[in-house]
Order: sequence, then C-alpha cells, then structure tokens
Amino acid sequence: MKEMQTGFPTGFLWGGATAANQIEGAYLEDGKGLSTSDFAAYKDPYQGEKIDNFTFNVTSKELAAYKANPEKYLFPKRWGIDFYHRYQEDIALFAEMGFKTFRFSISWARIFPTGMEEVPNEAGLAFYDKVVDECLKYGIEPLVTISHYEMPIALTETYNGWASRELIPLFEKFAGVLFDRYKGKVKYWITFNEMNMNLNSLYTGAGILEDLIDPEEKMQVTYQASHHQFVASALAVKLAHERMPEAKIGCMINQIESYAKTTKPEDQLQALKSNQLNMFYPDVQARGEYPSYMARYFADNQIELVMEADDEKILQEGRVDFVAISYYMSHVTEARDDAAEIAGSFDSPIKNEYLELSQWDWPIDPIGLRISLMKLYDRYRLPLFVCENGLGAKDVLTEDNKVHDDYRIDYLKKHVVQMKEAIEDGVDLMGYTTWGCIDLISCGTSQMSKRYGFIYVDQDDQGLGSLKRYRKDSFEWYKKIIAENGNEELK
Repeated sequence: MKEMQTGFPTGFLWGGATAANQIEGAYLEDGKGLSTSDFAAYKDPYQGEKIDNFTFNVTSKELAAYKANPEKYLFPKRWGIDFYHRYQEDIALFAEMGFKTFRFSISWARIFPTGMEEVPNEAGLAFYDKVVDECLKYGIEPLVTISHYEMPIALTETYNGWASRELIPLFEKFAGVLFDRYKGKVKYWITFNEMNMNLNSLYTGAGILEDLIDPEEKMQVTYQASHHQFVASALAVKLAHERMPEAKIGCMINQIESYAKTTKPEDQLQALKSNQLNMFYPDVQARGEYPSYMARYFADNQIELVMEADDEKILQEGRVDFVAISYYMSHVTEARDDAAEIAGSFDSPIKNEYLELSQWDWPIDPIGLRISLMKLYDRYRLPLFVCENGLGAKDVLTEDNKVHDDYRIDYLKKHVVQMKEAIEDGVDLMGYTTWGCIDLISCGTSQMSKRYGFIYVDQDDQGLGSLKRYRKDSFEWYKKIIAENGNEELK
C-alpha cells in the first residue's frame, strides 16, 4: 500500500498562467494575422452609451461592423499589457517570486497569419524563442497551451471555425511546427484551453459565428465542432509522443463541480448529469473513447456525430498524459426545465447560500476544488494540474504604489490548503499556476479593472496608463509559499 504523501511533493510546479491574447498586444507586429480574440470589443465606449461586450458572442454582422469602422470600438485584447515588448521584465518578476513554471499560450495567428500558409512566420516563432529561453534562463519550466481561446480570423471567415473538419490538418501542422521548434526545451504542453467552454461560447471556444448556423442545429454544431477538436488534439498528442518522448501533454477543462440544490433524488440525478457533461471532455481525451452515457444524451437531443473511419482509432492513440483544470467556482443545480442549459453555463443562476461571492458575483468555494480533484483522480488515475485559479477584483493602487490585496491572499491561501488536503487524500497533483499572475485583460469582459495578478499593471479599461509594474502584497505572500513549498505558511 502506498504511503500517504504529507504536504506538497518535491518538484511541485508552482507558478502562474496567462494567455497570449490577453497579455501580448502587438496584434499586427512582425507579420501576425488577425485572430478571433482581436474582435472582442467594447461597443461605442465614448458615445455615452452603456458598454456592451461581445467577447463571447461575436456575430458575422458585428465582425463586419468591427472591420468597417474599427475606430468606433475598443479592442482591449489588441494591446494587452504589452508583454510582447516587456516579456523580459515580466519573466524576471516571475523569477523573483520563485516560479517553477510559467503557463503561456502561443498565438496561432502569429505563427500562421491565416492558418492556411504552408510556411510558418519566422518572426512569430522568433518571439516565442525569446520567451522560452528567458524562462529557461531562470530555471522556469515553460507550460505551453497550443490553443487558448483564439485562432486566425481567416479560419472563421473561410470555414466557420471548428464547425469544419478542414481545421484538423491545419492544427496538426501548427502543433508540429511548435514541437519541432521547442523539443528539448518545453516539457509540458496543453492542447486546447477549457474545451468544455464550447458549451458556453462557440465563438470563443471554436471560432464559430453562431448566426451562420441554424439555431435548431446549435447543439449538433457544438458537439461536431468538439469532435473535430478531439481528433485534432489526439493527433497532436500522438505527434508530441513521437517527436518529444520526454515531454508530457495534457488536456484541460474548466472544472465546475455541480451540487444538487436539495436531497431530492431528481436534483441529485441532475447534479450527476451536469457533472457528466462537464467531464465528458476529459473522458474522451484521457480514456480515448466516447463515454457510454453520452449515447443517450446524443439520442435525446437529436445529435448525430459525423465521424470518419479512423477517428476512434485516433482518439485511442492520442490519449493525454495528464488532466489540467481551471477552477474558479462550483455550481448548484436542480431538476427544472432549463437544467440542461444551466449545466452548460459558466455561472449557475442558482446561488449557494453557504458561499460568499466575489465582486463579479462568482461563488467562492475552496472545498469544491478538493472535491473536484478527488473525483477527477479517482476517475482517470492520471496526474492532475490546477493551471488556473484566482480572484478577479478591483485593486486600488495607493499613493505610494502599493496594492494591499489581503482578499486575494485569503482566497488563494484557502485554495492552496485544499490542494494540500487533496494531495494527502492520495491525489497525484503536478502543479498549480494561478490565473493572471500579472494583471491582464479579462477574457470574459475585456476589462483591465478585473485584476487577478500578483503584479499590478498601470492601465485602465480604455488602455490608458503608464504600463508600469508594481508588486502587490500578494507578490511577497506567493513568493513565501513557493519558497516553503506551500507547507510552513499553511500551518
């Protein structure tokens, strides 16, 4: 019998996480093409109107409007926090905290501007060469997400994104270029960020313009697009194993633990179904096959997946090495007419009376993280990685350039405690990268004012500010946590 692990293991990968489209900026520099994330806009910000955000649901009409009159809109992700020019300064700050790993993504449009070129853009690769080498200079392991909520907009316009199978070989080519370039340097990879969020936004997750599909076919398109991504992911995993046998490559979901509202059996059953819909994605990627419970779900919802002859073999041969999750909140569900819709949403409208809410009304549930880790490890018996977790809040920079974010320290500490408990429960946990380790543009709202980082970036929602970096109180706290491997500080 295996002995109980006490505390965080030696070699635990402490660090932070970001995404290219939220930090880099330089959206057209050095040959980069336009991406889907470059069209996440604030509408009419200077017209005195209510600011509407289209991050999750860009339509073909909105896309055309954005292209025709770009000066009328704000596109915060186009400027990010200027990591493209400040990566050395930022990685030095991560090293000062003691990061063991840094999770970042690679912009597909920076390597293949339209996604359809035969030859990659060397200038784009050169930038990531510098980022990878800067990390390695400090002994920081790069953790690379191949696709994080963006793709060349040309693939959306030409194929309507992952609704088309044509993207599979294009993604495989993209992944192959990265593997050849960074083998021996990058040991940890993730194929797609939070693929289960296709259920929440087809545009953000799959580059699909929903107004170009029949509303009656939305579920069909959602799961067909997910299937295309499953196949692409599996091909990338197989390629990684062939070209980088020493590397580890995983999948990732936004883990949303669903609780039943009551002990009523119907509510309990709905909670089970909600959790199945969430874990369906790693079920396919970790087990290499579609789970049996989805057969009835597909039948009940008139979904008929179109598969090619070798797809099932590809899924088996492309099973991942680890399962990564983001974790921000838990859900409450019950048996009701819109239960299926709630199961696919990011934030449940049913509030948990026992949990506090963040400034953005997200329930704060550290114990839910422990529950999730225990369930997922029991399910897959593969190493797990918490590669996103954090608190979005409106930080205040004082006159002496300090940010006293005790609320963030409290949030993170409670989640770290529950990870430690999960490890002692027997969970094989590889690492922990907090989301937005440096302030960045919010994915869901395109706001700068929704801050997650240990490092304050002087910039407002309109992109104004010095862009200077300031250490928050949480910076020193996390530095101590890493130095003590998360043990002494938590006693």
